[in-house]
Amino acid sequence: MNRRRLAIYLNDHMAAATGAVELARRAANSNRGTPYGEALAELRTEIAEDRAALAAIMTQLGVGIDRARTTLAWGVEKLGRLKLNGQLTGYSPLSRLEEIEILELGVTGKLLLWQALRRAAPASIPESELQRLIERARSQRDRFERQRLKAAGEALAEPAPSDADT
Repeated sequence: MNRRRLAIYLNDHMAAATGAVELARRAANSNRGTPYGEALAELRTEIAEDRAALAAIMTQLGVGIDRARTTLAWGVEKLGRLKLNGQLTGYSPLSRLEEIEILELGVTGKLLLWQALRRAAPASIPESELQRLIERARSQRDRFERQRLKAAGEALAEPAPSDADT
């Protein structure tokens, strides 16, 4: 196993996981009290747990976490909040849709990470742990997809005509 490339690969995923935890936290908080809130809060918790699992695997493999890279990912997520999504203030239906899509893409990347590690990682990582993480990533992807389709319908549909329009 090429230790240098493994360290780069794992740190790239750790940076992405750091950004995903922040984005999932924001999405869950922004949707508290809505039909999306509970599902996003549950997914936020799982994404944070998966980041911790990745950190543990990195420790097992003797790979240090690149703090500069994770800090940069944290900052990029914060900058992403400046995108307007169709309104000057507040949270828009388009914000919800795009956040869910980004999180679903991140979960897909995480699934690919776990599959790559199952294929190439040394025996120090239990196969059962990687299989559990793979199954959870698939479940997360499916749940995000259900939320994404619902959010797309709300964000992209034509508004109902108001009484003033008739």
